[in-house]
Amino acid sequence: MTSEKTAADAGIGKLGLCSGCGHFPDYLNSRKCTPGDACIRAHSGRQIDRFLRINPELAANYLNDIFWERRAIATRYAAIDAILGLKSDPDEVVRRVVAMRLPVDSLIDMVGDPDREVRLSVAARLPEVLLIRLIHDPDYLIRATVARRLPHGQLAKLAKDPEREVRKVVAARLPAFALHLLADDAEPEVRAIVAERALPGLAAALLQDPEWWVRLAAVGSAPLEFLRPLTADPEIEVREAAQARLAESENA
Repeated sequence: MTSEKTAADAGIGKLGLCSGCGHFPDYLNSRKCTPGDACIRAHSGRQIDRFLRINPELAANYLNDIFWERRAIATRYAAIDAILGLKSDPDEVVRRVVAMRLPVDSLIDMVGDPDREVRLSVAARLPEVLLIRLIHDPDYLIRATVARRLPHGQLAKLAKDPEREVRKVVAARLPAFALHLLADDAEPEVRAIVAERALPGLAAALLQDPEWWVRLAAVGSAPLEFLRPLTADPEIEVREAAQARLAESENA
């Protein structure tokens, strides 16, 4: 019995996937596939991925495959030009791969994708000048991603976002002169970030904040002449911070 016959029989007999495969027996006998390990016909993402990793030149042949996982994996290996038409693939996993691979100047068509993970990939990669298209996205994680990347001059547009986590990102990135936009925020976590980064005048005003950790954050930036009353603050951490800063200035 020849080695070719042995390999072919092993493939068909073991898993039955080689029968009818257009790559059989050449790929099997040249070790470009291995039944049970690297197989394009298997319903196993691991096996499909291994097959296309070995044979990436075949990926374009499977971009319209009926099996969504085969399409998604083929999208990882196919040439960029070949996957442009998959921006509207019916499966979100395929579109996620597309969003991660396309050149950034080709992503604008995907800002309204119904899948959050697709839009997250778009928000993370879209050119800064186009990010404004996502500031009203219904998902706060996308808006937070946008807030991390928006040019400083456009951040103020998210200062009144309904989600605290988005406003925290804005507070951490706004230029110091614009932090007054968030000084009266309803959430003390946001105000604490503002207090820590504030210019002296705003920091002095935040020494009166009802939340002690906001006052504590403001101690480091407020002018020294405003700190004396805080040495009697009801919270020990605020008192100690004010006392330490005053003592440091006296010993300087």
